[in-house]
Amino acid sequence: MSLLTSVLGAFRKSGVKAELCDKGVSERGLLIFEHTSEVIRAESLLKEAGIDVAVKGPPPEVRTGCDLAIEFPIVSGLRVSFLLEQSKIRPLQVLPLQDLLLEPVSLYHVKDFGEYLMVRAANMKITVDKRDLRIVNISGGGCPDVPYLAERLMGKTLQEAPEPRSLGSTLCGYALQLAYEEMRRRCL
Repeated sequence: MSLLTSVLGAFRKSGVKAELCDKGVSERGLLIFEHTSEVIRAESLLKEAGIDVAVKGPPPEVRTGCDLAIEFPIVSGLRVSFLLEQSKIRPLQVLPLQDLLLEPVSLYHVKDFGEYLMVRAANMKITVDKRDLRIVNISGGGCPDVPYLAERLMGKTLQEAPEPRSLGSTLCGYALQLAYEEMRRRCL
């Protein structure tokens, strides 16, 4: 089944907006991928195109391939399909989020330590001092660039630190970018 057929099917299942509450159908869909690199490429492509997407953990019921999925607005399904087809990015599945059983899992875990706030995304953690928003710790992951990322970010404030994605392209760097963005949303 082609991506376009999958997206059209998900779109048809979603019904019209007026029927959403009656049928318990979500306005969002989920793209499931085989490899993390596909999620990273698809997320960048769709965000650059102005589509409201979020990287999530796939629900346990549909977990296949990698442990990341992309949530997207069902009404953008045809555009999502076109963009991914053009870039030769093929998700394993396209699903409408119809009920709580298909609720994506948040990648973020936040822990408040009083003076410090830590955000974990997937396997990477970033911790800031809440008083001045200075990055005091970067940890996690198993990629060889984690010490380099920590050296470049620690001691800088959230406003002056470079984005982790500008420093590397490993899975750990990607997860750190997600944690960094969530920290900025919470603190700035």
